[in-house]
Amino acid sequence: MAQKAAKTLAASNTRRLNTTLYLTLAIHIFFWLLRALIFRPSFARKSLVLYLIFSAPQLFIQFQFERIARPTYGPDGQVRRSGDDLEAKGLTEYMWDVTYWTYGCIILVSVLGDWAWWWWAVIPAYSAWLLYTTFMGARQGYTDAADVPQPTSKRQAKMEKRGGQKVQYR
Repeated sequence: MAQKAAKTLAASNTRRLNTTLYLTLAIHIFFWLLRALIFRPSFARKSLVLYLIFSAPQLFIQFQFERIARPTYGPDGQVRRSGDDLEAKGLTEYMWDVTYWTYGCIILVSVLGDWAWWWWAVIPAYSAWLLYTTFMGARQGYTDAADVPQPTSKRQAKMEKRGGQKVQYR
């Protein structure tokens, strides 16, 4: 039972990374097959440049996930390093959003044409919205913290109602 959490995380990471790798390969091969077989006359240099520009972030994220989360095993089969958690909140979660959104955009571009790359613009807009809401939430939290009265217990409220705490001298 030694290192059960590390083994569980390693198995989870391996499963998720393999699924993501196969999905990435399938989607990119789908793009290239449709472009080569069906949309061949319209597959020009501009289309190739757009594909490289808009799929590069997803491919970079895929590489980063492989680098930081792929578990390593020792010669005896024991988990040497389980890798970072792919279910983590924050930046990892955002990287998954970019990956899945890019998958959708590549599929749309494969079927509908190059104009569908405009859907990829949602990612920077979403990032800007997250940044704005985070900044405004933090800013509001800093200004409202001093204005909000501290909650009092029922005992303290009763004592204040009677005139406050009285000190008796003997």
